[in-house]
Amino acid sequence: MKYVLIIGAKNELGIELANLYARNNYNLYLAGRSIKDIQDKSDEIEKKYKVKSVLCELDVTDYNSHQKIYDSLIIKPIGVIYLAGYYPNIPLSTSKWSEALQTIEINYLGCMSLLNIVSNQFISDRRGFMISVTSVSGLRGRAKNYIYGSAKAGLIAYMSGLRNKMNKYNVNVLTVIPGFITSKKDKKGNYPRVLVTTPKKLALKIFNAQQSSKDVIYSSILWQFIMFVIKLIPEALFKKLKI
Repeated sequence: MKYVLIIGAKNELGIELANLYARNNYNLYLAGRSIKDIQDKSDEIEKKYKVKSVLCELDVTDYNSHQKIYDSLIIKPIGVIYLAGYYPNIPLSTSKWSEALQTIEINYLGCMSLLNIVSNQFISDRRGFMISVTSVSGLRGRAKNYIYGSAKAGLIAYMSGLRNKMNKYNVNVLTVIPGFITSKKDKKGNYPRVLVTTPKKLALKIFNAQQSSKDVIYSSILWQFIMFVIKLIPEALFKKLKI
């Protein structure tokens, strides 16, 4: 019985990925805070796809609980997907340490803590996959969101190193670097349509990339090109730009 552990499963991307993996005969561990809020969606997935969907209460910032929670999973997952994220109040993140810390913990340290634990199991099994969703914000620091961006940058570097370590154990480590993602609450947003993706489209891209053992994917080729160009801008010029 194959299980996938989805951390941060309450968001729209998490639900889309849960449905995709269930449709392809994976059982599910859906983890997060107040995870019982999606009990109805979990039940619906079980009924529709004839798989097991188990809800797991998990606080990604409670590091001391992570090993115990992972040990409690009777059948260990073959894959782990980290979706937990937090976009801070930008002014507060630079003036109030608790806001900055929460940003770093949810977007980076929580993932590191959990994947460190999982990687030990995967090394023993010599198989598995790990996925984390980062952000284009982590590819170049900007004045507008450098606390958030630095957390995502740390996660991107962590995933790169983890990929290098796990390769010889036949474990795929996939870094997902999206731009803007719409939600049901904000279908249109304030961004050009070509820069925006939907949770459903991104979920399918993630699933296909994982099945093909890809290393890094962007939400679109356009974002990949944009960030390639931005990274080429000399620091002396970049610091003068209002972006």
